[in-house]
Order: sequence, then C-alpha cells, then structure tokens
Amino acid sequence: MLGLTVRWSLAGAPEGVDAELASYVAETSHARFTGMTGLRFKTWRTRPGEWFEGCYVFASTEAREDFQRTFTQGAAESPVSKITGSAPVLIEACDIVAVAEGEDGFTAGPRL
Repeated sequence: MLGLTVRWSLAGAPEGVDAELASYVAETSHARFTGMTGLRFKTWRTRPGEWFEGCYVFASTEAREDFQRTFTQGAAESPVSKITGSAPVLIEACDIVAVAEGEDGFTAGPRL
C-alpha cells in the first residue's frame, strides 16, 4: 500500500492550537477526505504541543503522486498551515507494509 505522511511542528504554535486542529478535523477535514477517489484511508495524529500529522494511504501510485504534487504546491497556505502558523516540516511518501484490525474493530469518525 502507498502511504504519505504530512507533519507540522507545533513548537511555537499559538495557544489553543490543539483544540483548533481537532475542531478543524471534525468540522471540515474529515468530510473532505471521506469518500475521496484514490484514497483508501486517512488518519490524523497529534502529540499535543509537539506535532500534528496527516497519514494517508492511497489505492495507486498515480493517486498518491497527484495528491502529493498538488498538496506540496499549496502546503504553506493549507488550512493546517494557517492554524499552526507554519508550513509542514515533512511531506514524505512511504510504503505501508500491513494493516491489522483488532478484535474490537475499526471505528471511523470525525472525532473519536
């Protein structure tokens, strides 16, 4: 599977940025990526006060390359860059070796 990681530093980000990012994901970003053509799934990860990250898994090389190219061109003006006050510190393609679903199952939602 074809992954892409986009990470922003939260060092020096405005106070309240963690809550603002969580609201942005719940109110806007989750809906944008739900059902997106070429995307298998996306997760949003954070270490409050340290970093915020989007992890994408794409269905094809073309889908990942198209998204990465388009995103990279406007990364500094992306909604998360505006919220955090800085452009991503990492935009990195990777391979996803495997995904396992545990006994408790998978939950998808804008706020977990």
